[in-house]
Amino acid sequence: MKADTVKKIDVKNEEQEVIGVWKMVWDNFKKNKLALFGLIIISILSLLVFIGPYISPYERDSVNLINAEQAPSLKHLLGTDELGRDYFTRILHGGQISLRVGLFSVGVSLILGILFGGLSGYYGGWIDNILMRFAEIIYSFPFLPLAITLSAIIGTRVSPQNKMYMVMLIIGVLRFPGLARMIRGQILTLREQEFMQAATALGLSDTRKIFRHLIPNTFAYIIVNATLGVAGAILSESSLSFLGLGVVPPIPTWGNMVTYATRSHVLKNMPWLWIPPGLCIFLAVMSINLIGDGLRDAIDPKSNR
Repeated sequence: MKADTVKKIDVKNEEQEVIGVWKMVWDNFKKNKLALFGLIIISILSLLVFIGPYISPYERDSVNLINAEQAPSLKHLLGTDELGRDYFTRILHGGQISLRVGLFSVGVSLILGILFGGLSGYYGGWIDNILMRFAEIIYSFPFLPLAITLSAIIGTRVSPQNKMYMVMLIIGVLRFPGLARMIRGQILTLREQEFMQAATALGLSDTRKIFRHLIPNTFAYIIVNATLGVAGAILSESSLSFLGLGVVPPIPTWGNMVTYATRSHVLKNMPWLWIPPGLCIFLAVMSINLIGDGLRDAIDPKSNR
């Protein structure tokens, strides 16, 4: 009887050992109801903006001045704008641009952050000084004023069709220092551990040690930073586009569609032209932040309040 009990305990312990880190993170994440709610909201929103335009009966830029500024109806769910374009279709297309800007700008930030943080944390010395001082110079400037200045300077040399890529690069470059500092701090701790001593004893190259052993051990923190960064990038793009320094019409984004609220007659009499894009920005940013908070708590349960 005792032998059977020991076997059962051993089997149970073996099963527990098989559970990976990401399985544990997912199990912890599922316990956070707000994070799950955010995941559902952003999934529905993403499904709408990436599939909706292909099943919409209207083209994004099709003009019909006879139907200009119509109120919401069965024919036009969110009414029409000043050129008679179906507003619901344009919001769906605008969502694609806003989410793409958020994702790609975070991609730029990740690439720079991993390179700067990885090299700086591993080598230290003069390499650390040069890379971190450069990152700190960028980090020392207020984000939005610097982004506005760069957009105003570079935007005059960029065609309206390419301004989306300009915004991606500006947001990505200005947001990478925080990630680089976090990765550097993690690598400073990891490089002294036993598995790195074993890698050195095996004669592995520095590149392999950094990108195959050190960086993967910081993925949990990188994912949390990237998730929260997408929300910040969407807000930044919306702010720049609202000021006319980001993506400009006729290409729609949620940010430049909110500019209808600056017109007094639209603000008072045509709420369907500014409330829906503003609500979409709110839902996207809120849900992504909830997911980011949930991931942070799932990865580091001690951070739970």
